[in-house]
Amino acid sequence: MHSLSTTTLSSKGQVVIPEEIRQKMGFRAGDQFVVIAEGSVVILKTITAPTMKEFDSLIIKAKQSAKLAGLKKQTVKDAVKKAREK
Repeated sequence: MHSLSTTTLSSKGQVVIPEEIRQKMGFRAGDQFVVIAEGSVVILKTITAPTMKEFDSLIIKAKQSAKLAGLKKQTVKDAVKKAREK
């Protein structure tokens, strides 16, 4: 079921998400969004932290990718050290 509403862009570039939609979507003050624009379409996508299970999966994929690329732990340590020196 879709909700339809209108809103107006303020002089400061702000757009209010109508209350009915905020409640339906569970948005709270302080929620963050990615804003995507394509042609005349603007999409707001909420940013949510990954669950621990999702985070663990991302770590596994990153380790696998690093291994396939031939990346060594010492290479990473050296790169971090060099970056911190700047």
